[in-house]
Amino acid sequence: MKRLVTATVAMFLLWASIAYAGSTGSEKLKKTSSSSANECFEGVSRAMFSFNQAIDATVFEPIAKGYRVLPMVIRNGSSNVMSNISNLLTIPNNLLQGDFAGAGNTVARLAINTTVGILGFFDPAEKMGYSRKGKEDYGQTFGVWGVGTGCYFVMPVLGPTTFRDFVGTVGDIWGDPWYNMTIANDTLVGNSTFKDSDYYISRGTSAVDFRAKNIESFDSLEKNSMDLYASVKSIYLQDRRQKISNSRTIIETQDDSDW
Repeated sequence: MKRLVTATVAMFLLWASIAYAGSTGSEKLKKTSSSSANECFEGVSRAMFSFNQAIDATVFEPIAKGYRVLPMVIRNGSSNVMSNISNLLTIPNNLLQGDFAGAGNTVARLAINTTVGILGFFDPAEKMGYSRKGKEDYGQTFGVWGVGTGCYFVMPVLGPTTFRDFVGTVGDIWGDPWYNMTIANDTLVGNSTFKDSDYYISRGTSAVDFRAKNIESFDSLEKNSMDLYASVKSIYLQDRRQKISNSRTIIETQDDSDW
């Protein structure tokens, strides 16, 4: 399965390089920064969106509200730990995007916060001049390389995505050092310092933390949108465009976490 996924991603990258060969950097940016994407199967996507809304209302939102009862120091610390873990994925993508200064900053943050910051619970790196940058993933890297968004669609539980970001998500799994330190290493070696549960707990905590930070924003969006599906689509695509271009423009209904 891993070889099949690797071959698929390689074929996709080959197609992308051929499709964009000869285009200028400005043309790539123009294509990449588009805040619109074609709908491949809108009917199915809307059904998936409704399904996700039901799951959110019955599972994620109640858990997020319970999470907000915890002391702020615990919530901030948990958020910092999840952010520190995400640096493991950001570093290779910094390098693939040619952002060597960003990679150096991320490596410094990871080293300082993992040690002095007690596994990232605290953020002493910020006070030492290594400010927190945005997270980077393989979908963003493809965008920087000039790959177009492709079709927009909604996945069950995982939510909105595009063809480019979906392929990037596959890369985020197989190319994530944290995944390979937990699940993959335990499977291949048979003995690991980390457990499978460590990976799933970190992913679940990140999702709950993000949802808890944005309860009011999502409620406001739902109340004020004539078409919630279209509004979420627009925000998602704008969010991805801004992350690819490293724009500092703030989207009101989105915190600093990935969708």
